[in-house]
Amino acid sequence: MIRLGVNSVLFKHYTFGQAAEAIAKCGYDGVEISAIPGMCEHLQVENWRAQKKEIKAILEATGLTILSSEVASRDKKRMKKALEAAEYFNIPVLNVGPGGKSGNEEDLIETAKSLSELAKMAEKYGVIICCKAHVGASMYNTETTLRVMEMIDSPNFGIDMDPSHIYRASELPEDAIAAVLPRMKHIHIRDCKGPGPSPGTPAMQTCGRGDINLFGYISQMVKAGYDGPVNLEVIGPEQDMVEATRIAAESYGYMNACLKILNAR
Repeated sequence: MIRLGVNSVLFKHYTFGQAAEAIAKCGYDGVEISAIPGMCEHLQVENWRAQKKEIKAILEATGLTILSSEVASRDKKRMKKALEAAEYFNIPVLNVGPGGKSGNEEDLIETAKSLSELAKMAEKYGVIICCKAHVGASMYNTETTLRVMEMIDSPNFGIDMDPSHIYRASELPEDAIAAVLPRMKHIHIRDCKGPGPSPGTPAMQTCGRGDINLFGYISQMVKAGYDGPVNLEVIGPEQDMVEATRIAAESYGYMNACLKILNAR
């Protein structure tokens, strides 16, 4: 069964316990615990051992599973600690960013080299390192994603296919997904209002409110037999609890309905 979750960055103004409680009440299966430096560190990578009891208690109380963690930074020392935390909490996927600038060949090669090294590190922990095409970064569309895929042979590397970034690269996500499916191990999902570069306000990132054909995208995902995590990731200004929960609940309703129509949930 495809598992639906929420990146806890949506609730960055609140504790992980408060975020998890709201996410569970919306009906989600799990959570992507945010470990993004300077933005939202519900998982404190450098201090994760001190959080062990608290995080496990929250998961037990809410019934959620940690589906992934967004670590963002590719710093090796920090990633080693993140991998240790992932092994302990049974987090299957760590998401990192590509970095660099669009159109810069040297940056693209550096990104692939760095990701390859991290994937090799991750092999002994049984964790997948995922990266997505990102607006403005060295890996920003399907073409550059395929280039990176070709340069990495580790089975512990995967693609995080975020339709909003592909849409803002002037592609149709429902068509683009086929090319990366063989290495796709995670999905960040949100809607997008307009061609970018911004995905729009948090409210307009709610699934079903923007311009992306998310039903078409989800249909292709199901048709291909994808069964990894699908995590709502909404970025932007801090939201109060009511608005953050509304975004999460409305998005869950949309995605869950799509999956039910497709007999995938």
